[in-house]
Amino acid sequence: MIKIIAIKDLKLFFSDRKSVIITFILPILLITLFAFAFGGIGQSDENKKIDLLICDLDKSSASKDLNKALDSIKGIHLISTTLEKASNAVRKGKYVAVLVLHKGYEKAINTGNEIPLELKYDQSRAIEVGMLQAVLMEKIMQKVSKKVVQKNIEGFLDKEFAGMTPNMKKRILDKTTSNENGASKNVVAIKMTAVLKEDKEAAPNYGLIQAVAGTSIMMLLFSIAEIGGGLLDEKEGGTLKRLLYSPLKSREILFGKMSAALIIALLQLIVMFGFAWLAFGLPIFNDLFSLIILIISVAFAVASFGIFLVSIAKTRKQLSGLSSMIILTMSAIGGSMIPLFAMPSIMQKIAVISVNYWGIQGFYDIFARHLSFTELLPRIFVLLCIGIVMSIISLRLFKRNLLKMMN
Repeated sequence: MIKIIAIKDLKLFFSDRKSVIITFILPILLITLFAFAFGGIGQSDENKKIDLLICDLDKSSASKDLNKALDSIKGIHLISTTLEKASNAVRKGKYVAVLVLHKGYEKAINTGNEIPLELKYDQSRAIEVGMLQAVLMEKIMQKVSKKVVQKNIEGFLDKEFAGMTPNMKKRILDKTTSNENGASKNVVAIKMTAVLKEDKEAAPNYGLIQAVAGTSIMMLLFSIAEIGGGLLDEKEGGTLKRLLYSPLKSREILFGKMSAALIIALLQLIVMFGFAWLAFGLPIFNDLFSLIILIISVAFAVASFGIFLVSIAKTRKQLSGLSSMIILTMSAIGGSMIPLFAMPSIMQKIAVISVNYWGIQGFYDIFARHLSFTELLPRIFVLLCIGIVMSIISLRLFKRNLLKMMN
């Protein structure tokens, strides 16, 4: 009897696609994503590199020598550019930082003065900046600091002990500038400059921005998929078939459902950002116009994507399993579950295929990078394109499904 009941329940379980997907396929998919993100699976040395902009204002043989030394670091890919272009690229979040070798670099090395190095960085990517700073300092110390110490000591010896023999001077220099004595430590310092235009009263709370933006878009995707599921309920209940015999056209039915989903998406985003403002002080009024336009764009893209999921699913059970798999995957690679800056470069490149990525980066542009509305337009344009493309595809699929119902 126990055997019969067990076999019956197993048959019921494996006949339910939703249960099979959630139990087996979804965990495998998430394990694969996290393995690529944190396990280093499938990553070449090239993919592990951090792109670092470098601006050589000194253009001397010494500065070129440092360029070569830094370019030899396995974890860094150097990109030479002008200071203006580099600063704008870092401010817009395209690159983590730019290392500036100011004029007088070679002279400072030859005279033993302070080395004019500056790292202009994106403060919203603090983890990457910290790792980058440590790697740069190690290489620069190896390349530069010993020579600086040597020049300082040599100048002191020439001034105070002018009659010292060359051999004696050499022995002193070799001994005092050896790494064992630590003479080359703490000689070179890189000036750290955040390129973001921060609020004078308080710096942006990057953790709060990530929490609000990432969670809002992920939960919005689930909500819209559930709302769109009402269309499948109507299909199974026969209501949709009755609508087809009315004067309403198929596109009017679909876009009517999408309009309702869009309104609910807008309300959900407004409530979530309003709560973040009231409870945690998120500065939503700093650039309210840009925020409203971005919220509308995100809501449109998400609503269209939700209707697309409904259009490719035949039943409510199919929708539940399919939406869970797709939405969790998009959220994992798009930055909702894991901050994008914590992912390897290969995952950051893949992230652009998700709605989450464009929405989250747009909110970072407003709250952290303080970009103008004009600078925000590329993100908005992509979100609107996603919405339009998803709407066109959904309409075609919806019409095809309706024809099957009528036959």
